[in-house]
Amino acid sequence: MAVLEVTDQNFADETGTGLTVTNFHATWCGSCQMMTPIISKLAEEMNGTVKFANMDMDQNPYVARYYGIKSLPTMLVRRDGKVVKIIVGVRSVSRLRAEIKQLE
Repeated sequence: MAVLEVTDQNFADETGTGLTVTNFHATWCGSCQMMTPIISKLAEEMNGTVKFANMDMDQNPYVARYYGIKSLPTMLVRRDGKVVKIIVGVRSVSRLRAEIKQLE
């Protein structure tokens, strides 16, 4: 499954059911660019069990502001629309996988 691109307008609908990981990023953020292939790899690996999404904070500031996200990259993990974990900073594939698996 590909990583979804979500916006302020469709965030609630796209991440409202199941276990979702939304990667908040910006195009100018070098650390965020490091996370892109990691998010893509886990989206393929966990297809069917976890939904992954990207949200550009510069183009979609409202959801990030609502959740108080100030550092990039930040991953917001939600289960059925409720926040279960916030992960701040770059993670390796294995570490991010382990953190998500704990929540399945």
